[in-house]
Amino acid sequence: MPDVWIAGAGMTRFGKRQESLPDLMAEAARTALSAAQLEAPDALVVAAMNPEEFVGEGNFASQIATYMGFSRVPALRVETATSSGAAAVYAGFAAVAGGFCRSVLVVGGEKMTHLPTPRVSELIGRSIDPVERSYGATMPALAGLVTRALMAKSGVTLKEISQVSVKNHAHGALNPYAHFQEPVTLDAVMESRIVADPLRLYHCCPISDGAAALVLSAEPAPIRIAGIGQGMDTLAVRYRDSLTSFRATQDAARAAYRMAGFGPERVDVAEVHDAFAPFELIALEDLGLVPPGKAGRATLNGETALEGRLPINPSGGLKARGHPLAATGIAQIVELVWQLLGRAHGRQVSARVGLAHSIGGLATNNWVTLLERVA
Repeated sequence: MPDVWIAGAGMTRFGKRQESLPDLMAEAARTALSAAQLEAPDALVVAAMNPEEFVGEGNFASQIATYMGFSRVPALRVETATSSGAAAVYAGFAAVAGGFCRSVLVVGGEKMTHLPTPRVSELIGRSIDPVERSYGATMPALAGLVTRALMAKSGVTLKEISQVSVKNHAHGALNPYAHFQEPVTLDAVMESRIVADPLRLYHCCPISDGAAALVLSAEPAPIRIAGIGQGMDTLAVRYRDSLTSFRATQDAARAAYRMAGFGPERVDVAEVHDAFAPFELIALEDLGLVPPGKAGRATLNGETALEGRLPINPSGGLKARGHPLAATGIAQIVELVWQLLGRAHGRQVSARVGLAHSIGGLATNNWVTLLERVA
């Protein structure tokens, strides 16, 4: 398969933004195109989870293409719930690897903070099983169920889960693009209000606005996509084999490692999906980055901090960088590009191989992408 390279990367600051979603997407896209020294791509892939409801707009790929001045550039929209950004990267990767395009602009974003929190939660909740939803299931409620099962089965403690939030806020404090740029204490996390027992407020990511973009190219560049994989599981949580690991992540990781020709032992830094703090611990083990049952202790011991053995979420993760749904999977890769190029000022780690992990819905449609610096 021909190599696919990342020629440019860009993103907006995440948080409560006054700009429109097209403005945010255009800002991220301009930065990525400028970095790639490209005026216009051969194709455009747009990621947005639910613009019809969030911003009241449909036919969104065409709208964004026209807004950016690319009305004659072929454009399509990709959606896989909260992993839509990662799925859009896959679509762009396939277009370049398949020889259909020499360059593809991938841009994803979301505008959510203008809506009341219950409305945002209801829209996000549509990505879970409708039968379970009819019995009152919400995304935080199911995450709480998973967390309680994880604590019972593996012995992971609330302190270890809370340290994920402490670590990621510390990282976010160093990231000028992050929604939250202040550290938090372990006590503050553990004493914050209950959202869905045992999850507390500081275990959950915020509602954010923002956008991120990449230029994928057939022309050699310092960073290549070494592997990319997708994994699936049943929409209904009640039909799953396990609540304490995510098969969709495991399958996506196997596919990505197989394509790359190497395994987790070569990963130097990772951006993983921590919409809820315990999901980071689950991901570390599902991805093979930490031995089974050891993720909580590794986090508490500082192994996943910036100065640790394997830095995880140097951007601050979804917890502190923020989670504008369809921007997230792209923003993770943007952070890794900057890390691998030595441009993550203030939070730089030493890395040659990076891994991005994105969860769609309640771990129904997951993605793993591996990047390698070759120059």
